[in-house]
Amino acid sequence: MRPLKSLLLPLYLFYGSAVIQGAAVLNNITDAFIEKVLSDWGSPGGVGIAVVRRDGQDNWTVETKGYGVATANGSQVTEKTLFAIGSNSKLFTSIATGLLINNESISPRLSWDSKLASVISGWALEDSIATKQASIIDLMSHRTGVPRHDFSYKWSDSVPSVIKKLKFQRLSTEFRDVWQYNNNMYTALSYLPTALLPSKIPFARYVKQHILDPLGLSSTTYSYDVAKTGHLADGFTRQNINFSVNPFVGTSKTFPYWSTIGGEDGNILSGAGGVVSNAVDMATWLQMLLLNGVKPGTDTQIVGTDVIQRVATGITVVNSVAPFPELSPSIYGGGQTVSTYRGHEVIEHDGGVPGFTSLVTRLPFDNLGFAVLSNDQDYGLLLMNVIRYQQLVTSAVPPPPAFPRPPNATLPSVPLTSLSGIYDDGGYGESELCYVSSVYPTESESCRELNAYLSVILPGAVEPGVPTFIIRWDSPWASHLKLSHFNENQFNISALLSVVSLFFPVLWLPMLMQGVAQPNKDQESEPFWTYSSQSPGVNAEFVVNGSHIGLAFTGIWGAGAGVSDPQGPTVRDRAEVWFDKV
Repeated sequence: MRPLKSLLLPLYLFYGSAVIQGAAVLNNITDAFIEKVLSDWGSPGGVGIAVVRRDGQDNWTVETKGYGVATANGSQVTEKTLFAIGSNSKLFTSIATGLLINNESISPRLSWDSKLASVISGWALEDSIATKQASIIDLMSHRTGVPRHDFSYKWSDSVPSVIKKLKFQRLSTEFRDVWQYNNNMYTALSYLPTALLPSKIPFARYVKQHILDPLGLSSTTYSYDVAKTGHLADGFTRQNINFSVNPFVGTSKTFPYWSTIGGEDGNILSGAGGVVSNAVDMATWLQMLLLNGVKPGTDTQIVGTDVIQRVATGITVVNSVAPFPELSPSIYGGGQTVSTYRGHEVIEHDGGVPGFTSLVTRLPFDNLGFAVLSNDQDYGLLLMNVIRYQQLVTSAVPPPPAFPRPPNATLPSVPLTSLSGIYDDGGYGESELCYVSSVYPTESESCRELNAYLSVILPGAVEPGVPTFIIRWDSPWASHLKLSHFNENQFNISALLSVVSLFFPVLWLPMLMQGVAQPNKDQESEPFWTYSSQSPGVNAEFVVNGSHIGLAFTGIWGAGAGVSDPQGPTVRDRAEVWFDKV
């Protein structure tokens, strides 16, 4: 994700007088403003904020504070409330890689230009040149030619299996041609401590030993098991938003924590987005970055100055044209974007995982840094930008609707039930499509089970009268994918999350399914609720050629703006991901 600079007045205007005068930034006026923003936007959650400033005499002013609601039980956000920081974890990964590069015990020595093929066994991409030449710098700065392919990995994967899938994933550009954000490459980087060190230490434990503990980031962790014993926030979303009436009003729902497996060893997304932290630790982290690797309050060099400077050095162009005269083009280093505002260098990154968003920014020549952490799924990033920039200059635009299904839509060229079955793509793995709009004799046992409990685990997900397939997906971003019929062999794709209702009596679930129990008025009426995300242009198309059936996904690989869609005369040529029916 990239900061929405083009929408907002920069924070430097907000903080300028405070920085000069040394006055508190998080004062009564700011408090009232933030509380009003949370109220006006109907946020079910809140924010944790850290602001750090250093004056000309090397004296620090550190402010941390919380606002709004932290958990479903109504507890308030404080400076110690823990939030998932999403892709702001990538800077931890880049710096951990730098520590390995500076480790003289590794032989042969590692460098920023080291080729992945030389350090990770079995490393391969679809393109042979990219396979041989892809370096740490290439992965770190998102220029491998591989788009996001975020739906390729699943919780059942391991880091090695995610890496193994890469060679089957279609490239969308030439190697080193275009900046394309890619979580999988940071997963690959997270494998380096295990691959290179004799101890085979898991990545998350390596970061804890070499970064978190030395810096005193005692609340920061990759482990849900550790975080839940502290002050972990709940992630909130709004369901049933009517954008045409009021885009800020909806039914507040609580996400279960998005990443619960792996413990302190971490999991497949630790390197890309696994860190949990709070405003207090983020303040220390920002101070260390502004001090070029020195632990604040000491003379101890935790991270080499060369590492801090390398990852903050722009490598790949993100935006080649400045959107406004005050702004510059932006370039990507390692887990950070570098740009300027009116001559002031800005180094920053945002992050987002289900239920949480984050924004970590520093202005190194102004000795200023700030972090804003949110547990508002829907508008967290906008809220954070409003808070840091204070004044929104254009209203938020709701997402465009998906194309409506034609009233006289033509059904696919073969019976819908014949499209059910197991489909395979080397880069995404096997998936079973279950036709859920009716019961049919040839459905598999797993599809029969899904059909039986569909209305319970995915309430409201299927529109009556619209032929629909459901795929169990089990990824960090979706528990299921929905393919709803559009016209002929084309379907719209939606990502679904089956979410357990927080206050439903779980022990009653079997009785509810059998129709012998009902919750009382103080309990949620449904054991699950469905979070649905659909974007225009995310589509599936079946191709039937005799007895062979193929399935093309488009709009799903996350190549980014400025990258052309795959071209060619056939549906398969134009597919971003191609599945063959097994």
